[in-house]
Amino acid sequence: MRENAHRFAAAGLLMLMFFLAGGAALRESQTVDETAHVGAGLSCLQRLDLRLNAEHPPLGKALAAIPLVIRGARADYTSTAWKLSTDFFAAYASQWIFGDSVLGRWNQWKPTLMWARFPMLVLTLLLGWFLYLYGGRLGGRWGGLLCLATYVATPAFLVFGPLVITDLPVTLFSVIALWQLGDIWAEPSPGNALRFGFALAASLLSKFTGVLVIPVVLVLFLATRFWPTAGQPIEENQRKAWRRARWRCVLRGVLWAGLVVYVFYFVLSWNQPNDALNRVGSGAWASLIRRPLMPPWLYCRGFLLMLLTATRPTFLFGHWHAHGVPYYFPIVFGLKSPLGFLMLLVLAGVLGIVSRRSGIRVIPDEVRPHWRVLVIGFFVFLAVCLLSRLDISIRHFMIPIALLILMLAPLPRMISTLPQRRLLHAITAVLVLSCLMPILAAYPYFFPFVNSFAAGHPVYYLLNDSNVSWNEGLPEVERFAQQEQMKEVALDWASISDPALVVPQARMWDCQAPTDHDAGQWVVVAAVSILENHNCGYLQQYPQRQLAGGSFYAFKLPLPIPAAGAPCGPPAESERKVMWGLPFDLRAWAINVERHPESLGPALQAMMKGFQQQGNQQAGKKAPKS
Repeated sequence: MRENAHRFAAAGLLMLMFFLAGGAALRESQTVDETAHVGAGLSCLQRLDLRLNAEHPPLGKALAAIPLVIRGARADYTSTAWKLSTDFFAAYASQWIFGDSVLGRWNQWKPTLMWARFPMLVLTLLLGWFLYLYGGRLGGRWGGLLCLATYVATPAFLVFGPLVITDLPVTLFSVIALWQLGDIWAEPSPGNALRFGFALAASLLSKFTGVLVIPVVLVLFLATRFWPTAGQPIEENQRKAWRRARWRCVLRGVLWAGLVVYVFYFVLSWNQPNDALNRVGSGAWASLIRRPLMPPWLYCRGFLLMLLTATRPTFLFGHWHAHGVPYYFPIVFGLKSPLGFLMLLVLAGVLGIVSRRSGIRVIPDEVRPHWRVLVIGFFVFLAVCLLSRLDISIRHFMIPIALLILMLAPLPRMISTLPQRRLLHAITAVLVLSCLMPILAAYPYFFPFVNSFAAGHPVYYLLNDSNVSWNEGLPEVERFAQQEQMKEVALDWASISDPALVVPQARMWDCQAPTDHDAGQWVVVAAVSILENHNCGYLQQYPQRQLAGGSFYAFKLPLPIPAAGAPCGPPAESERKVMWGLPFDLRAWAINVERHPESLGPALQAMMKGFQQQGNQQAGKKAPKS
């Protein structure tokens, strides 16, 4: 009876997450990356062609596209964006144009986006269920419920879980792969090798960072030489045989993963042109060779592209940094997590030290290998995040967060061994409730969520990119325009998609360069464009309204507007920023080619020329002076 009560409680928590995450997602417009991912997922299923969005593996996108294919979502494969995307650079640029058309020109944006997000919401709930199961194995039923409750109250999963992006799928399948690795460590059987292989394959097919499971394996084997685990023999020959059996089992799992990845890429790229492999040859026999070589070529090319684009400027506490900084993720995690969750981590850490010094074992022997794998996995992923030069969002920290949640599982058992257990149980319950309360208060605007550590500063001053807004608040902009009976909305947004598909009154606007026509009018600016993407801090002195919880801001400009460079006025032309540090305004480029598809070819050539000029200028600055 008690077991059923725990399961009902778990089901209730998952239902709460369904309404919180799903309800928020229903109110949001497409986010930046979803523009490319939805179109790429639909085309890979309808055409068996992986030309679009090659910088990400296809599994998550394909899952999201299944409901769209069933519903008969339309994509125009005679369009210029599709035809020109056979070239690698053209495909990289055209994916945004094609995806925006799928989401708003060839189909209605709201139902298309809703059905694409539904499989991702299912994966989000599935991750919660696995955390509950694994937490129960580590810490009993109460440990499982504690893990699930903190997961449901974690904004990162509520925000990014239902979106058609790669971060939730790679988190789900990486956690499963790590647990299956623990199963191999406990019992190196063919079944465990097969399950580990499929979980690893799903992780590799979700995002290229899934490959970090492999370093976890290497660190695990190295650790057993100096830190024996449960069941490890003491006698040298037996210990070697014990390790050899696990090596072989893991290698079988890796081979299974490689086979699954190969077959997946082979099927989904069946109709994709293989001209990139022309160096193999162009005859009939060469054609037979090129097709089987496409899967490894596509995967390696995508992995290389991911590495080449893994450096971007970041923004933190009002300051720009040329690349990622080691303290980025700890700060973002500390600001965007409920205080109750942070205090639970501290409590678990302190009691863990107390239990270890007292010699009390709270992890059952049968799952001690799993616990070791999870701990090693956390530190491996944490180290990569700290060293990363791509610091743009807490969504890139979701695997360490999921592993931290699992590390709370032993807390109830640790408390039950102490004399003050009633007080500590009560404190734990209060901390769990304190995790849920700010989440319920923030609903449905989870994107700009920060805890009370951030009091006194707007979120767009403290953090960057999708930690603040990600183009999801356009429906609120449309609602504001209707309330104010605005026939035209001067909008400074931060995405490559056309906002007029959601806000018909939208007019492209740069908050750094207001004109006399804007004087005395309401204007709307994405929060990340106020300081990060553009230099528009001057707007803070004017009457303003928060939209979508702070994802967008509406400002009432004065009449007249101060001159550029004047006190309290917009920045001088020399002080203006171009979004994402590009050599041109990518928003204007995208809108022009979306509304005038015939201009895409010349526009791509102009874009390439602009990037080449920027590269030459940067090389000239770095060249030593004679």
